Amino acid sequence: MSEQNKPKRLNERSRMITEGVARAPNRSMYYAMGYEEEDFQKPMIGVANGHSTITPCNSGLQKLADAVVDAIENGGGNSQLFGTPTVSDGIGMGTEGMKYSLVSREVIADSIETCVNGLWQDGVVVIGGCDKNMPGGMIALARTNVPGIYVYGGTIKAGHYKGKELNIVSAFEAVGEFTSGRLSEEDLKGVEQHACPGSGSCGGMYTANTMSSSFEALGMSLPYSSTMANEDQEKVESAAESARVLIEAVKQGIRPRDIITKKSIENAVSVIMAVGGSTNAVLHFLAIASAAEVDWTIDDFERIRRRVPVIADMKPSGKYLATDLHEAGGIPQIMKILLDGGLLHGDCMTITGKTVAELLKDIPSKPRADQDVIRTLDNPIYAQGHLAILKGNLSPEGCVAKITGLKNPSITGPARVFDSEDDAMTAIMANKIKAGDVVVIRYEGPKGGPGMREMLAPTSALVGQGLGESVGLITDGRFSGGTWGMVVGHVAPEAYVGGTIALVQEGDSITIDAHQQLIQLNVDEAEIAKRRAAWKQPKPRYTRGLLAKYAKLASTASKGAVTDLNLDL
Repeated sequence: MSEQNKPKRLNERSRMITEGVARAPNRSMYYAMGYEEEDFQKPMIGVANGHSTITPCNSGLQKLADAVVDAIENGGGNSQLFGTPTVSDGIGMGTEGMKYSLVSREVIADSIETCVNGLWQDGVVVIGGCDKNMPGGMIALARTNVPGIYVYGGTIKAGHYKGKELNIVSAFEAVGEFTSGRLSEEDLKGVEQHACPGSGSCGGMYTANTMSSSFEALGMSLPYSSTMANEDQEKVESAAESARVLIEAVKQGIRPRDIITKKSIENAVSVIMAVGGSTNAVLHFLAIASAAEVDWTIDDFERIRRRVPVIADMKPSGKYLATDLHEAGGIPQIMKILLDGGLLHGDCMTITGKTVAELLKDIPSKPRADQDVIRTLDNPIYAQGHLAILKGNLSPEGCVAKITGLKNPSITGPARVFDSEDDAMTAIMANKIKAGDVVVIRYEGPKGGPGMREMLAPTSALVGQGLGESVGLITDGRFSGGTWGMVVGHVAPEAYVGGTIALVQEGDSITIDAHQQLIQLNVDEAEIAKRRAAWKQPKPRYTRGLLAKYAKLASTASKGAVTDLNLDL
């Protein structure tokens, strides 16, 4: 490696060691781990390993970390392996533990930043599986801005029971089917035992696969890597290739903020719209853009939605899983269709050192005729994107609705008001929610929850009871990527800070209208003002520990629910 191509930190480290500033203590610590004299001239590459046996999403990551370490060592670098935490959304869903899910995004980002900057690493490979591993890792890459690449752990394969293909959402919907008498206890147990057949992240275009797909489009992951199954050998090979690509990026000085720009985020969000991705992508890309100091607002999602059609028929509202998309051509095929249609910026740089257009040069312009997962722009599943930003007196800052898979994405009905997910779930399981109702679940926002729990249990129970098309649900919390139905999340301002959602009373008329992009409390403004004057902020649910710190620091959802905007510096 020539002196001019050495990473800045390596040059500075070499200078300090040569001058004796940090020679003895630094070298002694490394010698204890088997380093030799020549190793101090090699780049130090961090490997942020999310492996754990907490969740199947992460239980298959160690083999990827091992492949990455080998590739770094064989490619002229020194690997520095460290762990990152994870919270399983699927396991925590519907419990108090789910409050730690979004919070873990910040903990993951902080832990990676701590190791990369605290140990002065020259580059980092981030390996993750479950939902918050993805944005947490990308936030850290944007913050530290050392050469980095994201390695997705890979998706899970489909489960099967009695001739029916299953995934994790099947288990949640089965609960609703059972409580409404539409499924036997034997079959409920059968679905539960067969929904997840092995390692890998949830199989539909839920949050993990949405974020992995968007990272590929962003240019921070390798082509095809976002839809590979964890259990397949190609995932191991892709992880090793990612490490080799990163070594070259270190030499060339290609940094995350060279890649994460407004144009590349537009590419990522365009792909999210095209594949019918998770509502959580809105929250996470607001946070990623904030970390990269890119000018990006919630209204930008609506701007992209209006021009990008849905062209991949993916669950939860469609038919297929990520493994099917991979077989049909993967994210490169989606990107090539969008590029040819003028819906992608081909000049954006990627971690490979090539532009998007250069990477897609040999991808066919049309998808294969023997598949129906991916469609062309002139035959879309939906003419516009599926993640609509709604505004109105219930959410003047904006909130997020997933509007695909619905016959009529509008409803006006009486409010059924609950001050927590748990209270709402009790009513749903007791069959107290009827067609035409609008369920309001509040005090589940970034500060009020705290942590914005996902409402997969309530929404899946409603779908299982046959109410997915006829009941509305709004919340200042979030939704799982597996959620579908007349649902609106991320309502901001949230109830805990006195948002209008805190003032809704049982029986009030509420309108959700995706056509008009409207979410409205149909109550006279004078009455709303009277209620606002009488409202008092409840006591915080946590006063010590991580959740209390998050509640204190978290921004509004319309700015990504991040923890480094409200620091009063």
